[in-house]
Amino acid sequence: MTTRKASQASPYAVGDLQGCAPSLDTLLAQVHPETPLRFVGDLINRGPAALRTLRTVRAMGIRAEAVLGNHDIHLLAVAAGVRKRGKSDTLDDILAASDCEELLTWLRHRPLALLENNFLLVHAGVLPQWTAPQVIDLAHEVEAQLQGPNWQAFLADIFGNTPDRWHDGLRGIERHRVVVNALTRLRYCTVDGVMDFKTKEGLGKAPDGFMPWFDVPGRRTGDVTLVCGHWSTLGLVMRPDLMALDTGCVWGGKLTAARMAADPAERTVVQVDCPQYCNPLA
Repeated sequence: MTTRKASQASPYAVGDLQGCAPSLDTLLAQVHPETPLRFVGDLINRGPAALRTLRTVRAMGIRAEAVLGNHDIHLLAVAAGVRKRGKSDTLDDILAASDCEELLTWLRHRPLALLENNFLLVHAGVLPQWTAPQVIDLAHEVEAQLQGPNWQAFLADIFGNTPDRWHDGLRGIERHRVVVNALTRLRYCTVDGVMDFKTKEGLGKAPDGFMPWFDVPGRRTGDVTLVCGHWSTLGLVMRPDLMALDTGCVWGGKLTAARMAADPAERTVVQVDCPQYCNPLA
């Protein structure tokens, strides 16, 4: 499911885990064991315990949901044999696990976007011309491919940087590629929604003519609160229309969770310190 009714208890959104199971253990000890959790993607990769992280989140059942991140999709593509492993990948324990097929099936059935109680969760960002309902509809199109019988062939064609912008006439794999790139890779774009895929630095490092996707004037998702991760060099951003939660756990930063409360003043933040496993700009 990608659209949920509000829980009696406000969920906590959790930033990028990237296989840091020990940090997740510490974080979970600080929230009530029945508190709903919403993970913003990149559950695995580069951290030391990808398999345990994936098993932990899956075992939470209906308590938890996770949107897909770029590293999660990369794992699926590697498992499908259509993408090579990266030098910093830490996926071997998952791929060799006795329950690998079950874990990958569970991962394939995760949403790319989740709309819940006026919060829109995505891993990276959204294009300025999309509305929140449109984001969910476009995510559904990709989810249908990932959950279908030809998911391996779909993943063989989904990677790439073109087209770098959306228009309503896009069809087929080009349409799906723009959706995946926006929802799982976006940091900077132009006012017209042209995406930049090179810059990883934080605010103040935007290429000429580009800006953070969430600061584009007239962004059509301004009527909901966006919850995202992906951008570790950005750090924690908490404002009425945005909760950016990737605080670089795998890089030696913190693992962050924030309460998805309607009142911004009640969006409690919980953070735990994390060991450094990688360089964020490597």
